[in-house]
Amino acid sequence: MLSYEDVKSRLEGAEQAHLLRFWPELSGEQRGDLLSELSRLDFSGLKNHCRGAAEAAASEPSGADQHMQPVQPELVGSVLKSDKKTQANWEDEGLVQISENRVGILLLAGGQGTRLGVPYPKGMYDVGLPSKKTLYQIQAERLRKLQELADLKHGTQCTVPWYIMTSEFTLDPTEMFFKENNYFSLEQSNIIMFEQRMIPAVTFDGKVILQDKCKVALAPDGNGGLYQALVDNKVLVDMEKRGVQYLHVYCVDNILVKMADPVFIGFCVSKGADCGAKVVEKAYPTEPVGVICSVDGVHQVVEYSEIQPETAEGKGPDGELLFSAGNICNHFFTRAFLKEITQKFVAFEVVREEEFSPLKNADEATVDTPTTARHSLLAQHYRWALAAGATFLDEHGNTLPARPSVTAKDSLPAQCEISPMVSYFGEGLGQLLEGKTLTTPFLLDVKRATELKSL
Repeated sequence: MLSYEDVKSRLEGAEQAHLLRFWPELSGEQRGDLLSELSRLDFSGLKNHCRGAAEAAASEPSGADQHMQPVQPELVGSVLKSDKKTQANWEDEGLVQISENRVGILLLAGGQGTRLGVPYPKGMYDVGLPSKKTLYQIQAERLRKLQELADLKHGTQCTVPWYIMTSEFTLDPTEMFFKENNYFSLEQSNIIMFEQRMIPAVTFDGKVILQDKCKVALAPDGNGGLYQALVDNKVLVDMEKRGVQYLHVYCVDNILVKMADPVFIGFCVSKGADCGAKVVEKAYPTEPVGVICSVDGVHQVVEYSEIQPETAEGKGPDGELLFSAGNICNHFFTRAFLKEITQKFVAFEVVREEEFSPLKNADEATVDTPTTARHSLLAQHYRWALAAGATFLDEHGNTLPARPSVTAKDSLPAQCEISPMVSYFGEGLGQLLEGKTLTTPFLLDVKRATELKSL
């Protein structure tokens, strides 16, 4: 730990001497805490960090939308526009890579549930499903099922390592939660948790913020800090030791996420891509989501706040939006890309109702709430059951009308939840549900599936 004189001198050099302004009011213990925290700051980069924040706040909009171009059609795949044979080929390729231990998963889980009104990480949140499963449990079970599918198809015993990037605020509770739940029956050695960097929070005029008189306000350095965190925590080294060549990266709050989706993995591998992004069609031109596009020849995400309304509403010759590729923070990277940061990019369009329903806000909000997340999952599983040939009865024994097009915006005729351990993403349900009459609410877990097989 640096001395008071050393810290004071370095703060003055970084134009942040105000961080010591409460020094005369602090107790001996508080002074020790503050010195310890300030000693850990990267003084060599602090001045540039603060100046950069102030300059960014004062600068005019980037004008990126004036240089935006849609991603070239040859670099875009789509589950909406590709035939079933092509998608099956992509899936086969993805399952081959998974079965040969070449695929890993990286979860971005640094956020707390503050906007949800809870003091713990989002992944521990129970959205109110009949099973009471949390986001972490749903994702862990999808991972287990995916490994089973790859093993069944290729006669292997594969492992998909799960890297979980937390923050200072979420690491300890996340580790404890996984431990208390026996790592959801996954091997502990294959779940690797690490922290992303914390950086000082800065005002618009470039001054580091004090959380209180003896503590600096710190914040995770965002998803962009991923690359440095992978190096600092030797995650890339671990990937190399395991033979992992491809990485699926996603955010914790998407209840519909397909863990290491073999179709997406296979598409990216078959295209020889260094990086890729799943996209959904924007719900409306000015929907507040980032857009995947090309700016001056570089593929990137342009945030909605940087796009002028006339650009957002622009249409091509076919009458469709030019910039409809909404970013859902669902990515593919090769290990080589993460080491070298190259730019051979592809995009993969998926159906919003099947793959994207984020949990961000408490139920007082109108979008991205526990209710909308729960409804999205139950609506999806109801569609799966109907497609598999099931019929539903209400609580009075009356047959419910089949509504295979039901979405999260509709009222649900029936509550139907299907465990990820039974079906990864709708596969294999025909042998269980075809011709079956089910009473709502219906929960298809492993035990119930075994019972149905015997009927």
